[in-house]
Amino acid sequence: MEQKLFTEFRPLYATTKKTPNSMRISICMCDLIQFEALRYAVDMSMKRYPYFGVELQKKDNEYIFAENHRQVVITESRQGVELNTESSNFHLLAFSCYDDRIVFDIFHGITDGTGAYEFIRTLLYYYCSKRYDITLKKDGIRLVGDEISDEEWTDPVYNSGELPAPERTSAPKPFDLLEDTGLQSDSANTVYSVEISEEEFMRFTKENDGTPATMVSVLFSKALNDSYPDTEAPVRVILCVNQRNALHKPLAHQSLVGGAYLEYKKEMSAIPLKDQVKAFRDMVFAQTDERSVLQSVNSQKMVYQIFRSMQTDEERAAFAKKVSELTSHTITATISYVGKADFKEAEKYIRDFHLWTCPPSENTVLIEISAVNGRFTFDIIQPFSSPIFVDLFLNELKKNGINYTLHDAAELKLANIALAWNKIE
Repeated sequence: MEQKLFTEFRPLYATTKKTPNSMRISICMCDLIQFEALRYAVDMSMKRYPYFGVELQKKDNEYIFAENHRQVVITESRQGVELNTESSNFHLLAFSCYDDRIVFDIFHGITDGTGAYEFIRTLLYYYCSKRYDITLKKDGIRLVGDEISDEEWTDPVYNSGELPAPERTSAPKPFDLLEDTGLQSDSANTVYSVEISEEEFMRFTKENDGTPATMVSVLFSKALNDSYPDTEAPVRVILCVNQRNALHKPLAHQSLVGGAYLEYKKEMSAIPLKDQVKAFRDMVFAQTDERSVLQSVNSQKMVYQIFRSMQTDEERAAFAKKVSELTSHTITATISYVGKADFKEAEKYIRDFHLWTCPPSENTVLIEISAVNGRFTFDIIQPFSSPIFVDLFLNELKKNGINYTLHDAAELKLANIALAWNKIE
């Protein structure tokens, strides 16, 4: 079954070797990985998610997804493989495993965190069933034998019909993590992982009438604002928003992520934390009603249509670079939280869980929030190695009496996607 690209255009053409648009999900299990059980789980999962079994092909001067019936690759290694190559059987996803860890790499244009979590839920069901020879409950898990509806397959943005016109807005340039601090970037993609008890963080969050995502947004913004009081530019984070509900397509597998812009104004530092959280929640509420989300979808759709109208890969790659540069002048940081993972009965076999991808630009930070098996993990992903902003954030946690564990800094390693335009960069 042939699929035309649409929402995939921007992540595809924005991919470079330095910033591959891939996601890496790393799952540390309680026991050593049994390869045969993982092979079984991957094969069964791919039967349930056939729209992920594709390869890129060129047709009429435009890329398409064509069915790829080759087996998805699993390597017993720490490196994994390059996607869209012979080593990945020309798939845009692959697995690797070592010791007690399973690593899943996938092109971010195929799906987002919400879609990836669904896939992992299925994978863990089959893996744990086989590995531990147990029968797990099936409720809330997509399994082989389910009817796969058109809603799962079809791109809801391409088929959205008439959408409300986007509102034209202008905002001052936000706080820049490099320009406004004097930090010299070493271009070293780095991850700092912070682990917190889910019970403790949720108690603190509820006491302040917040949600995990808004609380992290406030604490990070407050840390920057208070540490650089002489900077006039406001800290502005974008909180990722799942667009499926507004599109009335909750089962869609595509990457359907918009954002709510949360601006920390200077005067906010003088009000209590609970009031700061309320201000951010009000901003989220104002930007996540159905009409506002659909306006954002329409804005993105216009960009995808521009990609489709272009004639060459070089034009599309240049346009993607301009869009990314525009992003760097719009936000200070990105906060992403899919929600509590809820990997069902398999979750008790997980020791730790991470989702990594690239920040949207070279001068912004991405905080990926995961909630798995009683723990929050904040993966602070940045295109430089300095811990300066991590330390400021951790200091906010300390001031609020929140206990945490900071893991050693790690190099951000993501699967490259072999494409004609990213061989040099």
